[in-house]
Amino acid sequence: MQIKKFDSINVVPFIDIMLVLLVIVLTTATFVAKGLIPVDLPNSKSTIKEDNKKNLTITIKQNGDILFDKTAVLVQNVEAELSKYETTMPIYINCDKDVKFDFFVVILDALKEKNFTNLGIITKKEQ
Repeated sequence: MQIKKFDSINVVPFIDIMLVLLVIVLTTATFVAKGLIPVDLPNSKSTIKEDNKKNLTITIKQNGDILFDKTAVLVQNVEAELSKYETTMPIYINCDKDVKFDFFVVILDALKEKNFTNLGIITKKEQ
């Protein structure tokens, strides 16, 4: 039995593997680069993921800081800041589970005062 000599190396499998690795690296890099604000979300049995490009996310951090799409807002300026947005815009409240309930109520009162009706609360699904 004779062994065939290779005239060239088949690089197609190598290219396939490199493309898969490139996809994995790029996907991982986008998650790392997002730089989300660290908030410990409360658990919920039912969660719905909605991806709207034109929405407002109000974040209440554990220390009581209020952020409108990563922009810090003082508690006394919440209503004035809400006046800049349309009342039909979807608003998501991203509240740390250990935050004082007073901060959450202040946000809800301001939203009700300005007649915002399209509201959602961000939670993480129970495991």
